[in-house]
Amino acid sequence: MAIDLTPFPRATLGHWPTPLRACPRLGAALGGGPGPLVKRDDVGALGVGGNKLRKLEFLLGAAVADGVTRVITFGALQTNHGRLTAAACASLGLRCDLVLTRDVPRTGEAYERSGNMALHRLYGATVHVCAEAEVAGVVAALTAEAGGVAVLPVGGSNAVGVLGYVAATAELFAQLDAEGIEPDRIVVPVGSAGTAAGVVAGVALLGRTTRVDGACVSRTAAESLATIRRLAGEAAALLGQEIDLAHAHADDRAVGPGYGIPTDAMWEALGLFARTEGITLDPVYTGKAAAYLVDATRSGEIGREETVVFLHTGGLPGLFAYAPDLEGSPAFSSPA
Repeated sequence: MAIDLTPFPRATLGHWPTPLRACPRLGAALGGGPGPLVKRDDVGALGVGGNKLRKLEFLLGAAVADGVTRVITFGALQTNHGRLTAAACASLGLRCDLVLTRDVPRTGEAYERSGNMALHRLYGATVHVCAEAEVAGVVAALTAEAGGVAVLPVGGSNAVGVLGYVAATAELFAQLDAEGIEPDRIVVPVGSAGTAAGVVAGVALLGRTTRVDGACVSRTAAESLATIRRLAGEAAALLGQEIDLAHAHADDRAVGPGYGIPTDAMWEALGLFARTEGITLDPVYTGKAAAYLVDATRSGEIGREETVVFLHTGGLPGLFAYAPDLEGSPAFSSPA
């Protein structure tokens, strides 16, 4: 079934399709089997790449069509969405304001000044760091200034943003079909849930039944699944469709103490991907999703012969924000 996204304005921000890569050495390290296919949405020519570009194509496409000249969005200090919004706005000639809060209990030079925090400013964004209680006032002051303003949600996760991953899922299945591959499941990190919702909606709209496993990085499985289902349904409604969501699942075993807080399992998985395949994960999203994948594979919940697609959503700059933790972590002692 074809998905028609042409009625929605779209800015060209990425180079599509992104690669789909087999990982046999990773499969061997996990005890046998083919290993996952990794969809490399971390690869991109704009803003160091990452999944948010796909959402921003539709979000900023709509903003430009509406005559917007200024974009405001939100996140933690090391937000990948903020970094890519800043880069995308730079490429489109839009002013960008990032309203950031200290949602992760971390301090220090690396976390507060390097990684995405350095890139936000490099790409020309005006950065406003404030307490959660001050966000509404900051936004009110910014939107009161002259000119058209678009306010984008955390992670770009609303029905329009979700369309980016509806498009990505169609792209993915075109690649799989060309190779004669029928996937058993897709593993995707879940934070603000827009990416996972787009995959869930895309699978349904294409008439497929592939299981989608949302690996939670912040909220509980129940909270994440509810948000995935809501956003997927809203995106389908934009397309005039109703969809079955039985293939959507969420698992929170890898969250650990909370969002942005490293765990040994995350570091081990991050090191495993790096040392077997030369693929760099990040500590906040893909590292924890990989920790879920590794644990579920070792436990037998994911069968050795299953065809699994792991959606690599990027986040490389964030690794440098955690540099003090990397030295001496299980990432440097993971088996290869």
